[in-house]
Amino acid sequence: MKKLTSLLMALLMATVLMADDREHTLKIYNWADYIDMTNVLDKFPEWYKDQTGEEAKIIYQTFDINESMLTEIEIGKEDYDVVCPSEYIIERMLRNNLLLKIDKNYGELTDYTKLVSPFAQRMFQQMAPEGSGINVADYAVGYMGGTTGIIYNPAYVNADDIRSLGGLLDPKFTGKVFMKDAFRDIYSVVVLYVYKDEIARGEVTREELVAHVNEERIARVEKFLTDMKNNIAGWEVDFGKEEMTKGKTWMNLSWSGDAQWAIDEAAEVGVKLEYLVPEEGSNVWFDGWVIPKYAKNTKAASYFINYMCMPENAILNMEEIGYMSVIASPEILEWADDEEANEETADLSYFFGDGAEAVHANQVLYADRSVIERCALMHDCGDQTEAMLAMWNRVKGDNLSSTMVIIIVLIGLVVILFAVVQTMNRRREKALHTKKHNKR
Repeated sequence: MKKLTSLLMALLMATVLMADDREHTLKIYNWADYIDMTNVLDKFPEWYKDQTGEEAKIIYQTFDINESMLTEIEIGKEDYDVVCPSEYIIERMLRNNLLLKIDKNYGELTDYTKLVSPFAQRMFQQMAPEGSGINVADYAVGYMGGTTGIIYNPAYVNADDIRSLGGLLDPKFTGKVFMKDAFRDIYSVVVLYVYKDEIARGEVTREELVAHVNEERIARVEKFLTDMKNNIAGWEVDFGKEEMTKGKTWMNLSWSGDAQWAIDEAAEVGVKLEYLVPEEGSNVWFDGWVIPKYAKNTKAASYFINYMCMPENAILNMEEIGYMSVIASPEILEWADDEEANEETADLSYFFGDGAEAVHANQVLYADRSVIERCALMHDCGDQTEAMLAMWNRVKGDNLSSTMVIIIVLIGLVVILFAVVQTMNRRREKALHTKKHNKR
C-alpha cells in the first residue's frame, strides 16, 4: 500500500512539474527555414526575461503545409502558443473562431506591432470574414510577404516572351516549366490571365476574381493549365528553385522569396536568373503571427510577436530568409535603399509612405507600385475548396509533359523486357534441368 501511495505521489508531482514547466514554455509553430535561428529565435528567452523577469523555454517546430498545421490545431487541439499561417488560413481560423486576441499591453515596452506597414494592415483587414466586423489586427500581426511570379533563365528565355502569362503556352518551352504544387496560388495568378479582357473592360476586378471562386472560373483556369501540360516539367513545393540554379529547367512559377534564394544561389555558380510578375497581374501574399485557441502561454506568445516586429529583428530575418518583412520603420527603409546594389529605383510609397517614391530597392523583395497595383490578395476558397482540389487533381493527373511520357514509356518497356528475359531464363533453366533428369 505504501509503495502504491508513493508511486501515485510521484506521478502527481511529475504531472504538477510538467504543468508548471508548460507555463514557462513557448511552443512556436513556423514554416521551415523561415527565421534567423541564431540571432533572433535563440535570443528571445534572454530578451523575454529582461522584459518580464520570467523564463520562457522554447519548443520550436516546423510545418510545410498550411492545412496540416490547421488540422493539428482544429482537430488535434494542439496547444501551440504562436503560429505563422498564410492569409487564407488566417481567414479560415477567424471564421472558425480558432484564434485568441493578442495582448498588446507590454507595460513600458514599445508596441512594435504599430510599425507594420499601413499597406500590410489594409491587406490583413481583407482577411476578415465577410460581415464579421472583426478587426484583424487584434488577432493577427504580419510577418513576411511577397508576390508570385516567374523565375526565369535569360540565357534561354526572353523576358518579352513571358511578360504575359500566356507566353508559358509557347511550344518552344516544352518540358521547361516548373509549377508550384499550390492550387490556390496558381489559380490566383491564372484566373487574372484568363479574365484579362473582362478586367480591361471593367466588368470585373482582380480583387473580386481572386476572392470569389466559382465553377466557371475554375473551368477556365483548368483549361489554361491543361493546354499548358506539355510545357510543365513537374509540380514542386520546394525543390524547383534548386533545379533552376542547376539549369535543368528554364522557368518556375514561384514565390518571390524562393526567387531571391534561387537568384543568389545561382549567382554563386555563375548562372544568372531573373524574376518578373505577369502583366495581367498576380497575387500578393502574406504570412502572419497568430495565437491559436488552445495556447497555454499567451503572454510569452504576445511578447514574441512584438519581438519579431522590432526593426533590428525584421532586418536579420529578411537577410536570412529573403522575404519582405511587413515592418515599415525608417530603419527598414534605410536598409532597403541600397544604390550600390540596385541601380534602378522603385516607388515604394505605398509601403513606406511619403519620401519612398524612388528607392534603390531590390524589386524581387519590394515590388514597385506598378506591380502591386495589378496584384490581389489570395483568399480562402470556402465552399469551393473541394471543386478546386478536384480540378487540381485532374490537371496534375493529366499534365505529364511529352518528355515525362517518353521517360515513363521507356521505363515501362525496360520493365517488360526485363520480365521477358527473366521468363526466358527460367524456361531455359527448366528445360536444362528436365534434360539432365531424363539422362539419369
